[in-house]
Amino acid sequence: MPSPNPRQSWLPLAVLAVGVSMVVIDATIVNVAVPAILADLGLGATDVEWINSIYSLMFAALLIPLGRLGDLHGRRRLFAWGITVFLLASVLAALSVSGPMLIGVRAIQGAGAAMAVPMTLAIINSIYLGRQRTIAFAVWGSIIGGMAAVGPLLGGWLVTEHGWRAAFWVNLPIGALVLLGALRVPDSRDDHAAGTDLPGVALAVLGTTGVVFALIEGQRYGWLDPLRPAHVLGLRFEDVSPVPFALGIGLLALVALVLLELRRARAGRPVLIDLTLFQLPSFRYGSVAALIVSLGEFGMILVLPLFLQSALGYSAFQAGLVIATLALGTFLAGGMVPELSKKWSSRVIVRVGLSLEAVGAAGIGMSLTPGMSAWPLVPWLVVYGTGIGFATAQLTSVLMADVPARQSGQASAMQSTIRQLGAALGVAVLGGVLVAGLGSAVERNLADRPEGIRTSVARVVSDSAGAAIPGLRDPAIHTAAVRSAAEATRTVTITTALALLVGVAATLLLPRTVAGEEPHPQASATADTGGRDLEV
Repeated sequence: MPSPNPRQSWLPLAVLAVGVSMVVIDATIVNVAVPAILADLGLGATDVEWINSIYSLMFAALLIPLGRLGDLHGRRRLFAWGITVFLLASVLAALSVSGPMLIGVRAIQGAGAAMAVPMTLAIINSIYLGRQRTIAFAVWGSIIGGMAAVGPLLGGWLVTEHGWRAAFWVNLPIGALVLLGALRVPDSRDDHAAGTDLPGVALAVLGTTGVVFALIEGQRYGWLDPLRPAHVLGLRFEDVSPVPFALGIGLLALVALVLLELRRARAGRPVLIDLTLFQLPSFRYGSVAALIVSLGEFGMILVLPLFLQSALGYSAFQAGLVIATLALGTFLAGGMVPELSKKWSSRVIVRVGLSLEAVGAAGIGMSLTPGMSAWPLVPWLVVYGTGIGFATAQLTSVLMADVPARQSGQASAMQSTIRQLGAALGVAVLGGVLVAGLGSAVERNLADRPEGIRTSVARVVSDSAGAAIPGLRDPAIHTAAVRSAAEATRTVTITTALALLVGVAATLLLPRTVAGEEPHPQASATADTGGRDLEV
């Protein structure tokens, strides 16, 4: 089979970009649609919570084993199957008549996304070389960052104008175009892969599921003592939280996975994860930075809409419009990266991006005041989004720079898993900071009220993450709660800025590279162009 063409057409990138855009946008659209789904289907709180959680769990748990499956049997094939599964699940979701049906369909949708998303990056890494690869990674990274911000805006409009089912129907025409375009995407696989590591698959799924469940649900169910009765897979937890059990099982499974993979590698047997990838400094330290970027981005997207809606009284669509300015900076950066890469190395662009994110997060925090207009936030959101565009685009390039093309599926799946864990950490850690900050700030700002009132209001505001603020009828209490929301959200954004500075420190450990220089994939990787001339 021929090696990757050094002058590849941009059509495969366009197809892959539209495919990943559909998946990313759909994940964020559903967040906006949840209230409408609840009202239409008459769901309980537990059903609504699992509509989002099950998607994230399935997506994270299956990324690594499905990435390996693409290496074995063909990445284009798995990408097409993933889009097909995602579309079929979207149809069933739009036709759902009950909570259990919608939850089950969302699990299938998460599996489809786990098939498609890592394959996009693996295919890009195997078919583009040099500066074309730099540009392709910039586009991919900008889409991941930007579409996460566009989703709430599009979701607000779709739900308002056409109802929640439109959030799923909209996938059909887009997905059909992606499947048609996939016929022109070159295929690739790892010709040296042999056999399947079934014990590794089981441990990877169990470990990732346990850790991601704990990170996502820790704030809801409590880490030690249960905040309220928990319903998990039909089991009811009343006296103890399921979170520490899930986390413990997940961590033990991941440790067992590492030991298993090391033993199988020494014995020359097939492995699910090639741990030698972490011997590459670019992959190792780039993973740390990628985790922090996702933590900051998804944590910010969580807390800012809450503040805009609960404290400032914005509608979901108005809040989405404000957050969408973040995408403006992301797409702006995506257009600048190819030119900057002629002068700066990838690690410098990543460092600049993380620094801009830290500045943007700090600026947002310092701008937050009770009763403010959202306009002072917009310039800082653009700065923050520009940083995401720089960092995300070139982190992908840094992570994959030294990865042989035959290992692209594994590496891209591991990168996607790391990003997913970062997103879950962002929700868990920064969400926890928000809730704790709300409670303490309300207590402080109502110091002149009786202890019973202070405690009651603090519990209501913190348990709802601020969503209960508009319903507070006492003007003085409402004013104090709004001030508390501004203070707590400021704490979250400053914490985000500090975390991003840790990411900047991680970039100092990245290996030095020549600007614009990218290693070529190994000739052992196959790239089936079907005899078509794909040169520009």
